[in-house]
Amino acid sequence: MVSPGVSPGTIYLDHAGTTAMDPQVLEAMLPYFSQLYGNPSSVHTVGQEARHALDTARERVAKVLQCRTNEVVFTSGGTEADNAAIHGAATALQETGNHIITSSVEHHAVLHPCQYLENMGFEVTYLPVDDYGMVSPESVYNAITDRTTLVTVMYGNNEIGSINPISDISAAVKRRADELKRTIVMHTDAVQAAGYLDLNVRTLGVDMLSLSGHKFYGPKGSGVLFVRRGTPFLPLILGGGQERERRSGTENIAAIVGLSVALNLADSARAENSAHCTMLRDRIVGRVLAEIPDTRLNGHPTLRLPNNVNFSFEGVEGEPILLGLDMSGIAASSGSACSSGSLEPSHVLLALGQTAELARGSLRITLGKENTEAEVDYLLKVLVDLVYQLRQLPTLSTAD
Repeated sequence: MVSPGVSPGTIYLDHAGTTAMDPQVLEAMLPYFSQLYGNPSSVHTVGQEARHALDTARERVAKVLQCRTNEVVFTSGGTEADNAAIHGAATALQETGNHIITSSVEHHAVLHPCQYLENMGFEVTYLPVDDYGMVSPESVYNAITDRTTLVTVMYGNNEIGSINPISDISAAVKRRADELKRTIVMHTDAVQAAGYLDLNVRTLGVDMLSLSGHKFYGPKGSGVLFVRRGTPFLPLILGGGQERERRSGTENIAAIVGLSVALNLADSARAENSAHCTMLRDRIVGRVLAEIPDTRLNGHPTLRLPNNVNFSFEGVEGEPILLGLDMSGIAASSGSACSSGSLEPSHVLLALGQTAELARGSLRITLGKENTEAEVDYLLKVLVDLVYQLRQLPTLSTAD
């Protein structure tokens, strides 16, 4: 019961936080660290070898996204891709409007740039979600005004796994934009979707889409922003004019090659891995809800990412659960890895209407292709006993 790439005896169940690099990805990257090290902007042969690798990687990504190669922009990760999309569209269209629409359960890589722009004079609507943490196309349509320029709604939620109907939301945005005779850009953070959901941007109907390499067995520090041709966009990073002047800076060829190979592998095995993770996910959900009283499954019961499980346990905080699991050789999470050092309750769970106390008792389990039924059975045995033991401990009164 050992997941590869972690300490001996550790069962890794935090794949939404990061994934181990696939050996095929590492093998593809290695030559670009020391042998094929040229700058792709150089005209000599060494540089053109790097340019060829860059072009080939772009073709691989475009094939998965079903877009043109010149619509693929390589970034340093999902956070930069989200920031570039939001800043890029909002600033490019600010003469026609200053209204942005997003949801209350977005990743901080979306919420924080929206809040930054709000401080700069933009108006931002943070849409509420339903009990499952999902955004309805109708709520997006109704929120659009004659000043709206950008809508950004995530594809699959990183904490609770609920999948938003992005194609329907995109259609609602385009319909309202046509009625108002104005340009409204549609962006989706698809960082958690790669390898599990269809990334065909034509089907999704989006103008921009963000990905992060280390979420699908690629390298950290690599990302993609799809920008549909003709989409108003001003670059976030200026300098040498790389990436068709949409993201300056010498391209990290090794990381870009690795990301492209990882994305291709993940998409090719999407059906197989999704079925495997769904089987394990449903096994966890069924057993936990049956064997641990006063437990709430967060997110939609079926319209959720195949590898995501999120529970709230009444009367127990998340931190001792994580520590107890870790002592038993299980690595999990209480929510977004980017905020795991915070004692504040999850903004996603609060948006679902949970109390702060219940939200602090959350556990996120995110599976990967290497996890096994034996690992899940061990997790369930440990978790059931752990929650029972924690609930027996005396609680300290705040008056003491």
